[in-house]
Amino acid sequence: MATTAGSALVTALRDDVDRLLTAEPEVRSDAPDSVHQMRVATRRLRSVLRSYRRLFDKKPVAAMGAELKWLAGLLGEARDAEVRADRFETLLADHAGQTSRADLDAVTARLVNAERDHYRAAHDTVLTALDSARYRDLRAELAEWRTDPPLRHSRAAAHAAEFFGEVLRRDLDRVESLVRAEPTVTATERIGLLHDIRKSAKRLRYSCEAAQQTVGDDAADLGGRAKKLQTVLGDHRDAVESHEAILGRAADAATAGEHAAIYEILAAAEDAAAGRELSRYPATAAALFG
Repeated sequence: MATTAGSALVTALRDDVDRLLTAEPEVRSDAPDSVHQMRVATRRLRSVLRSYRRLFDKKPVAAMGAELKWLAGLLGEARDAEVRADRFETLLADHAGQTSRADLDAVTARLVNAERDHYRAAHDTVLTALDSARYRDLRAELAEWRTDPPLRHSRAAAHAAEFFGEVLRRDLDRVESLVRAEPTVTATERIGLLHDIRKSAKRLRYSCEAAQQTVGDDAADLGGRAKKLQTVLGDHRDAVESHEAILGRAADAATAGEHAAIYEILAAAEDAAAGRELSRYPATAAALFG
């Protein structure tokens, strides 16, 4: 008997819910990389719900999506600060010989230490959220969805491979339309569009991973290519945002009468890093559709 789309999706959802709930105690203990893992699990689950939304009753899936967005936002605030702190620390280690000890201490305080403080505050906010009634309700509902999500049974009875294949084609078309638009936009608009391409590639990746048991190697191959595009554009965006943050801290340092030359060196390094990642984008995008 052919597997139905509904039963295949329940299997995929169960794995995603388990990833999210398993990460929670790690976040509570502030284990290394735990915030990242829970954020990925949350965003992945939300993405799968969006890609396969036609299998669900509209109101429950919209409400679940909103709650997952809330949780991902809290986790993202902590994770982004963690990433910036690590990135700034690496940059400073690479360029420590280009400034004095006193200037290095000052820039470390403004870049690394400030982001570590930001992370701790954001992590405290996450812990408060995990102890809230709102999160307890979300967790309880996820436990129910793990085996009995609110499916539209008329559509859930569809042939799994055919339905999942259609979802992958639709998600791939979304990426392709954005990639085709990229050469037509202004330089200012390009940064935002590249971010949208990255998000759509990530959505495609997650829909492929959810479909892998059903569709097989084709889904795994497409998901792998989507992940490469997501990674290249993610690394580009990290460098762009780091560059902007460094310039902002440089302005603060100058106002405080501190030497700002090292900030210019760090900003130039991030600008170069963004350029290197951007140079990889055309071939990586072309490979997705090849």
